[in-house]
Amino acid sequence: MKYFDLKMQPILKIDLTTRKAEEYRIPKQWERDFLGGASLAARILYDELTSELDPLSPEAPLLFMTGPMTGTSGPTTGRFVVCGKGPATGLWAESNIGGFWGPELRSTGYDGLWVTGRASEPVYLWLNGSRLEVRPAAHLWGMNTYHTQEKVKEEVGEKSARVCVIGQAGERQVLFASILCDHGRMAGRTGMGAVMGSKNLKAIAVHGERELPIFNLPRYKALRSEANRKLKEDNEAKVMREVGTAGAANYAEYLGAMPAKYYSRGSFPAVDEVSGAKMSETILVGRSACQGCVIACGRVVKTPKDVAKRKGPEHETMVGFGANLLNDNLESIVDLGDLCDRYGMDTISASNTIGLAFHLYEKGIVTKEVTGGLELKWGDVDAIEQLVRMIGSREGIGDLLALGSKRFGAHFGAEEDAVQVNGLEVAYHDPRGVSGMALSYATSPRGACHNQSDYFFVDWGHSREDIGIKFMDRHAQAEKSANVARHQDWRTVDNAIVMCLFANVDAEEKAALINAACGLDWTVADMMKFGERSWNLKRAINNRMGLTAQDDKLPKALLAPFPDGGSAGFVPDLEGMLFTYYEARGWDQETGKPSREKLSELGLDFAANDLWGGA
Repeated sequence: MKYFDLKMQPILKIDLTTRKAEEYRIPKQWERDFLGGASLAARILYDELTSELDPLSPEAPLLFMTGPMTGTSGPTTGRFVVCGKGPATGLWAESNIGGFWGPELRSTGYDGLWVTGRASEPVYLWLNGSRLEVRPAAHLWGMNTYHTQEKVKEEVGEKSARVCVIGQAGERQVLFASILCDHGRMAGRTGMGAVMGSKNLKAIAVHGERELPIFNLPRYKALRSEANRKLKEDNEAKVMREVGTAGAANYAEYLGAMPAKYYSRGSFPAVDEVSGAKMSETILVGRSACQGCVIACGRVVKTPKDVAKRKGPEHETMVGFGANLLNDNLESIVDLGDLCDRYGMDTISASNTIGLAFHLYEKGIVTKEVTGGLELKWGDVDAIEQLVRMIGSREGIGDLLALGSKRFGAHFGAEEDAVQVNGLEVAYHDPRGVSGMALSYATSPRGACHNQSDYFFVDWGHSREDIGIKFMDRHAQAEKSANVARHQDWRTVDNAIVMCLFANVDAEEKAALINAACGLDWTVADMMKFGERSWNLKRAINNRMGLTAQDDKLPKALLAPFPDGGSAGFVPDLEGMLFTYYEARGWDQETGKPSREKLSELGLDFAANDLWGGA
């Protein structure tokens, strides 16, 4: 494979304990084998992430990483990732986020920012070009995410600066705290906001003016323009633009893939009241987009009581605070999503864990004595809001809820009731309605995740013939395991370059964009092999931190058939699916480790030696 020597920009590494900063140069072989984003972050952090490492300790790394296409205006490449060790999972953690912060970081001359240590008092970072300042932030501590952004911009005196921040949830180390930038763009999952808070780091402001490195700029511009033109006309992109991600609500409910009442019902008759279409017809007043994005899936809303425009909820927030809690009040879901954003917490984990509290209250396991007198009745918006506030401030029962559903359930002897995988709460695409998600959740490197493979799109009929993924019945099982593995590899490429999952770009086009940006001559097969290499590297990281085959499982609730809805009576045969999945992956059936032969085939001999012994 030919490779033209394109030099990546360095990573800026800062130890907050000593306040010393240095440039970290990425080894050439790593550039070629891992490219950028979450894949390169996994290689960089491989030696750092051990089973003994406390993810909230000063030693724990927090790596903000861009990709080789971040900030290049398309298609949908205004994104970056935040990586480390998950405080709730103890596993590999990566969180993908859009907006404008990642492109701005690249324009400072750095492709990443690697934070270690812990400041003795609250601070924020101001990276203006190549000049880094550590500034006091005690006066910002306790401030919500949106106000913090405004205040930091005012203090640095640069209107075009971009700022990512944590809120009170991150400060108090809520285990599902998130990182926010721009108009409510969130690195929501895996608790990287808690890691940032543990370092006494309130915000990072960046401003740069450098041109981004592109190997063949004329070629890349031509490819980018054509890809964006096609994307504007793509049917899925048009739907996203018109009704947002919540536009899928009605179809998902029809299939029994949108869980209600904490994953115990497969239907929600009030779905029309809490859908993307309803939002568009009533309170939608605009759309927001990440840098260079032609889709603009972000919702801007204004309810009758609002004096200003606000961010509207996407699908996960809509279902999490809607059907999941039997709440059919759209305006309240806007409020609850906004409240989570201001505290800086993941709406999936927050609504899921609150759903568990309601579930255990109904069973008599959680009582009024535990809730501080609060009655938890399904659909009670005031009770839901009170729990969100208690989590954000870690008061009363909120202090337990802040630990996530696995620990909250375990506290009451009901861990099996928690709908989570390896400490990360399951998202709102139920595998009883779309069976491919059973494997997506059980084998994701960061715990239950719908973004490491959003296979529900394939189960809805969006096949990927260009990479060998054919459509199978939404209730097909073991026969689709290899399909799911291939789809995971495909999405791993997106999380490396970094491209939004909503960009329906064909494989040949994506490979050509990567080649023009990076100076490679990849075929589609090369690109998919890269995805497989990166997926197996993350698996090896988790195996080293203690993950085994026994951890590839689903919670009890997802293995009980729905009594009603479009998937009533069906449950996935996870055991059979895992057997064929391991075969397709080349993983050992007993241990769940990638085989030595597979790791060697992928150029991961260092990981093979760690997992299987040898020099």
